[in-house]
Amino acid sequence: MALEVTPVHRNLHQRVRFLYLEFEDLFLILGLAAVLNIVGRFLNREISGIPLNIVLQYVVPLLAVPCLMLFKYGKPRGYLQDLLAWRIKPRIYCGLEPDREQTREYFY
Repeated sequence: MALEVTPVHRNLHQRVRFLYLEFEDLFLILGLAAVLNIVGRFLNREISGIPLNIVLQYVVPLLAVPCLMLFKYGKPRGYLQDLLAWRIKPRIYCGLEPDREQTREYFY
């Protein structure tokens, strides 16, 4: 009994994109829409007769998509994740390092 082999074409290096954005970026847009909907409901205002939560939930994320596309133009894959991780990461400064500018003892 011979083993049947069928060719499977896979491109594991292909970037998965939707609207020229990575899926991680689309999660950011959906999270932005959810947060702005909650903020808009608390404000309870109107813009030209349209409730603010509708404007914040739909218009701001729709405007964020082209802005994010322009921001990420020419950047490597995963740039937004790396940028957010770098900004959120706490800056740790060592208190044990000797000061290079202070040459004599602080307390006599």
